[in-house]
Amino acid sequence: HNLEMKHLPGADPELVLLSHRYEELERIPLSDMTREEINQLLQELGFYRKETPDAPVPEEFQFAPARPLSTLPPLQAPAADGKSPRERDEGEHPDL
Repeated sequence: HNLEMKHLPGADPELVLLSHRYEELERIPLSDMTREEINQLLQELGFYRKETPDAPVPEEFQFAPARPLSTLPPLQAPAADGKSPRERDEGEHPDL
């Protein structure tokens, strides 16, 4: 639950943790880990493993393992141009 695997040919495997706003929180390299170690890591991080693909997810795991809102950085308000500072920093000059 709340886990998506994407195979990227030629890329080293890594676990990318995202916030509820799809902002990157952390990257964990998986290259040197066995399948058992990766499964243990996911369990330690709070991911819920369903018994079957169509099994219901208990209420307490619906948003797991997302960090509580109180631990996330505050959302920055967009500037007058409607873009956040991060969007503007990604290759766009502020005077354009």
